[in-house]
Amino acid sequence: MIRQVELSLSPIQAFKEEEYRQLAAKKAGIPPADISYIRILRKSIDARSRNIKVNLLLKLYINESAQDHLISAFQYKNVTNKPEVLIIGAGPAGLAAALRLIELGAKPVILERGKPVEERIHDIRKLELNHLLDPNSNYCFGEGGAGTYSDGKLYTRSKKRGDIQRVLEWLYLHGAPESILYEAHPHIGSDKLPAVIKNIRNSILSHGGEIHFSSKVTDLILKDKKIACVITEDGRKIEARACIIATGHSARDI
Repeated sequence: MIRQVELSLSPIQAFKEEEYRQLAAKKAGIPPADISYIRILRKSIDARSRNIKVNLLLKLYINESAQDHLISAFQYKNVTNKPEVLIIGAGPAGLAAALRLIELGAKPVILERGKPVEERIHDIRKLELNHLLDPNSNYCFGEGGAGTYSDGKLYTRSKKRGDIQRVLEWLYLHGAPESILYEAHPHIGSDKLPAVIKNIRNSILSHGGEIHFSSKVTDLILKDKKIACVITEDGRKIEARACIIATGHSARDI
């Protein structure tokens, strides 16, 4: 059996599972020992008064197997020989689009103007220490997008437009802390994001997708009001059966 309960707790109570387990069991009218697992669905802080409260929405698994609460892992068929979809940009939108395409059985081909996260950090250090700017590899451009080496925030206006939970689950399954699944304002942090991004890259590649770094798109060729192919800075012409433009807020030149 599964039950949901809402609790308004002190910060200390919300921090200790043994504390809120007792209170959740009492509110659900069951013995605490009957709860086999507790999942936090939502966590927010109410600091409008001197008595700060933490609001929790809990999902109680009552006499349920622990296996029943696990998030489904990223396990899909190989898409190496499936229809290709070009994605311009390997930031949050581009990477999420690639994972979704693999779910749907299409092959993502990402063109990213910048470098992989482990190379990008060296260009950022050159910028900070020696004021040497690589226009395609810096805080704004490169694998993972603008937030990877600046603040690591997760911010979206899409909560009212659709279910974003699976996107958060992708990040969690690739190494982000579990807290992003339920906190009102989730935050991964720039100390953890590069590893998460690298894990996502490995998932895309291992399932047959492609990622081409240092591949700045400079032109889009249209045919019948559709993108027929893209041109890269080094002169390559890449045909596009379909194309997702995920260039972010800084790529004004595109």
